[in-house]
Amino acid sequence: MSEPLFLVDAHLPFRLVERLRERGYDALHTRELPRGNATPDQEICALSLRERRVVVTKDGDFVQDLLLRKEPYKLLLISTGNIRNRDLEELFLRNLPTLASLLKDHTFVELGRDFITVHF
Repeated sequence: MSEPLFLVDAHLPFRLVERLRERGYDALHTRELPRGNATPDQEICALSLRERRVVVTKDGDFVQDLLLRKEPYKLLLISTGNIRNRDLEELFLRNLPTLASLLKDHTFVELGRDFITVHF
């Protein structure tokens, strides 16, 4: 199976997308969408389903969408609390091989400062 495609939500830095692209991943940030960072969650979910993209977010509302409506396509929830962007990027990239592998087979993965949890 190919590498996951990513859709990074507005609450996360655009540099995360740049770092993913540097490593050969197909990644978009909401700021690149027609409505930019004001893109509603419904549109993000629709794009995720249409293009089979993993939504990367800190927004817990996406967990409810996934549980209730089975959207987005897949979800990577960042549960670090307040964290400097540089520290977040380092944490994400350090765990990227594991995250990418898990997202091939699972729908909902959560990344914390010191854990990775597969929910389903």
